Amino acid sequence: MSVKKGTASRWVFRVGAVVSLAVLVACSGEGSGEPLDSLSAQAIFERGERQIANGNPDDAAFTFGEIERLYPYSEFAERALIMQAFAYHRDEDYPNSRASAQRYLDFYPAEEDAAYAAYLLALSYYDQIDEIGRDQGLTFQALQALRRVIEQYPDSEYARTSVLKFDLAFDHLAAKEMEIGRFYLKRGHYVAAANRFRTVVEDFQTTTHTPEALHRLVESYLSLGLVEEAQTAGAILGYNYQSSEWYESSFALLTGRGLAAEAAGDNWLASIYRQVLLGEWL
Repeated sequence: MSVKKGTASRWVFRVGAVVSLAVLVACSGEGSGEPLDSLSAQAIFERGERQIANGNPDDAAFTFGEIERLYPYSEFAERALIMQAFAYHRDEDYPNSRASAQRYLDFYPAEEDAAYAAYLLALSYYDQIDEIGRDQGLTFQALQALRRVIEQYPDSEYARTSVLKFDLAFDHLAAKEMEIGRFYLKRGHYVAAANRFRTVVEDFQTTTHTPEALHRLVESYLSLGLVEEAQTAGAILGYNYQSSEWYESSFALLTGRGLAAEAAGDNWLASIYRQVLLGEWL
């Protein structure tokens, strides 16, 4: 089997191929006892493929790395590097996956699989941010790496997926701000809580957390006696999310104190409300 330019990343997504590769394992033996330095670059590459198909990505990563060492100038060296990054990622060894992907981008920035290398690098961060309570540095790094895929490889098959993951990671950051804000709000630290909810409204306004953030601002500002800010937050909520449960809750809070959900005063929320009326903020 020979390897052609630009086939490595496409092979990764042809998941069905692992079935036929697994058959090869049974027929030819994954390791047959031959040392790697006695094999051709193609034979080593095929062994690495069989190891992935057989569920041994850690062994495959080592095998692909040997091609780079033994045959650094062969056509297989380039393919092996991107496959090594994939094998490490499959093994959830994210630092090494990222290192291999970055080496590929450094050595072969103009090749077809550079887009896939950049995508793998982004995934090495993204796949670790599923828990809200984790260090948000990973989320920022994932956003930066996903943006690189979107901006540098807009026509690649990975750009659209990167956009979706970017939106999810962005939403994740907003969720973290909301979590901290609720923590402060429950403990009566209203200023600290309002600052967190303000961050969501100003910096993460396209996420799913904006309606709740506006409602929590109503709660926080009423608790602080900042009536005009609370009214204006309610007005923005009513303008954009009138059918939401959060508006119903804010409306009940305001009317319960004889207040209306309307823009009032000259504050940061009033500025946003004016933008809403002009259609610049949704």
